[in-house]
Amino acid sequence: MKILKGLIFTLMLLGIMAGCSSGGDEGGESAGGEKEISFWAPFSGPDGPNMKKIVDKFNESQDEYTVNFQIKPNEDYYTTLDLALNDQKNVPDLFIVHADHLPTYADKDILKELDGITGDLVNPDNYNKNAWEGAKYNDKLYGIPLDVHPLIMYWNKKLFKEAGLDPEQPPTNREEFLKYAKALTNKEKGQYGFVVPTGGLQDFIFPTIVYQNGGQLMTDSNEVNYNSEPVIEALKFQRDLIEKYEVAPSDVQDSPTPLFLQQKAGMILNGPWMINQFKESNIDFGSAPIPQLGTEKQAVYANSHNFAMPASLESEEKIKGIKEFLNYVSEHSMAWAEAGQAPASKAVYESEEFKELKHQPNVAKQFDYVQFPPKVPNWGQVSKPLYEQVNLVLLGQKDAKQAMEDAAAESKQRLK
Repeated sequence: MKILKGLIFTLMLLGIMAGCSSGGDEGGESAGGEKEISFWAPFSGPDGPNMKKIVDKFNESQDEYTVNFQIKPNEDYYTTLDLALNDQKNVPDLFIVHADHLPTYADKDILKELDGITGDLVNPDNYNKNAWEGAKYNDKLYGIPLDVHPLIMYWNKKLFKEAGLDPEQPPTNREEFLKYAKALTNKEKGQYGFVVPTGGLQDFIFPTIVYQNGGQLMTDSNEVNYNSEPVIEALKFQRDLIEKYEVAPSDVQDSPTPLFLQQKAGMILNGPWMINQFKESNIDFGSAPIPQLGTEKQAVYANSHNFAMPASLESEEKIKGIKEFLNYVSEHSMAWAEAGQAPASKAVYESEEFKELKHQPNVAKQFDYVQFPPKVPNWGQVSKPLYEQVNLVLLGQKDAKQAMEDAAAESKQRLK
């Protein structure tokens, strides 16, 4: 009897242990087995529910695969992802990586090369060419683009009317921009034609003007190019908006959003992620591609969200399921557009449904001349001295030429 009880207990214990250990969670294998795909993203803002909607509809559209979507807080996203990839524990099968982070991960050989998965389901011809190229590093594909997000220009139609400007005709070049900004500025009312921010938007605005000047922050051989004339001129122009033309407040704002919401700024540059917030405000506003504020050509700097996989993922079944999911997203991402984004898939941004949206098409109009971040590992750290010096110049604390020379010297050290 004791032997029988002992045998029963042992069998129960083995059953419990088997239940606790089912489904490996290391090396890119999620707990649900071959048919379940774990997917991480940093969409902890209003865009999160829209991506969840896409995932849920994919799961409902077929009964072979299940995508388990997990939102990791945006501010800690890359720290969380780094820990998983470095420890090879609880590694997601699929995750989002921004274009400016792709070189860092690819250079460490922790991302799967994706050229081998392209074909009928994941076809480069189905995506914007610049977005596809932006997901490459050393001519190898490491990401599948979800969207492209350059800034766009927003303007206050009420303030345009009061200034005698056509509320349906925004400026398209530097000359028109300065004319409009002067007309919109009324210091007695605390109202300005434009706002020059010092916050995170400068890492979009500043390189946009640099590229429009025909310049580059880094040369094609990845040499620091901050102290070149197109770069210095772009910085001087922004400071001139404050000091020389007096069409932007001298107490430089961290973000242009508060003054725009207070209807104290006639025009601002901001991301498509602001579309829904501005729609919810009481402002009658318009949007358009960024005007050519530079001296040479039209261009706009952008980042993008890309789907990526860990190098450790070897399951052919999971990869097959991921391809099915990516194909579904490329054809069914209008919900992502409704979140204020412009999907990189032609099936979406060339569709009549997308074109009927009021503001998102102005993002997509810039796709063909978009410029992505330099393909430099650790670009965030390399470029940190640049934006610190840009900030000092915009605050009137430093000469533009000297600032760019100092920034170039420090960034060169960080590249070594």
